[in-house]
Amino acid sequence: MAEIIDYIEFPSSDRAATMGFFQAAFGWGQTSYGPDYDAVEGAGIEGGIDQSAERVAATMAIVRSTDLDDTERRVLAAGGVITRPQFDFPGGRRFHFRAPGGVEMAVWASRE
Repeated sequence: MAEIIDYIEFPSSDRAATMGFFQAAFGWGQTSYGPDYDAVEGAGIEGGIDQSAERVAATMAIVRSTDLDDTERRVLAAGGVITRPQFDFPGGRRFHFRAPGGVEMAVWASRE
């Protein structure tokens, strides 16, 4: 499987207000994963709202991979710069990078 964008993450200083806006404006649903994170449902792509101190500054596309280490090697070889090394999260493992031109993205892989 080639890597695909399958998730988008929205940083927010007020998760409840952002989710309330998405619900009122677009009818999107939510699943809460604690005080700092909500999953967005019904938006056409999986997504979440991140209120944590580690949140990124801008909306970020997240690419799914079947081999995180191999994808990281290819990102670096293509000129990407790692901005957050690999780390575990409830859905698996991921890293963040900046592509040439400044776009920040992430890549994740499930533990399965």
